[in-house]
Amino acid sequence: MSSFYSADELHKIGFASFGENVLISRKASIYRPEVIHMGNSVRIDDFCILSGGKEISLGNYVHISAYCAIYGGAGIHIDNFSGLSPRCTVFSESDDFGGQSMIGPFFPVEKYKPGYISAPVMLERYVQVGAHSTIFPGTTLAEGVAVGAHSLVLKNCEAWGIYAGSPVKRIKERSRQLLSYHVDQ
Repeated sequence: MSSFYSADELHKIGFASFGENVLISRKASIYRPEVIHMGNSVRIDDFCILSGGKEISLGNYVHISAYCAIYGGAGIHIDNFSGLSPRCTVFSESDDFGGQSMIGPFFPVEKYKPGYISAPVMLERYVQVGAHSTIFPGTTLAEGVAVGAHSLVLKNCEAWGIYAGSPVKRIKERSRQLLSYHVDQ
């Protein structure tokens, strides 16, 4: 038996859609597969969590490395040629830890969570996020962004920049050399 689900098994899981050459580890946890869309050549490694929420959309040639968590409560889109290095977490919703709101899944947002944040996250084409990084709700990582390891993304990152830190700061321009490679989509 393979470490990855077969195409027949992926159909039985009930994903909204998936393309060819999709490899999902049998050790990954998938919640609400009916709102998860995947293109071609997607790989999701061991011990990942994909919690569909509103929607998770993965483009073509997307790699989600081991131990990543994607919480799609308000929607998450990861575009073509992008990926998450090991142990990254992407939140599209977040409790308020400042003491103004109750914390946890037990309390209705409308009544007990005035500081609750819920906003989609977008990783555009050619984005790579370094190991142990965290992305918060409502952020867009524009085309070509690279985020260094152990970084905290709280706001949008502009195209073709290299960002690092907690919170992230733009360090320098990222090379566009990878655009010269012609890969079938």
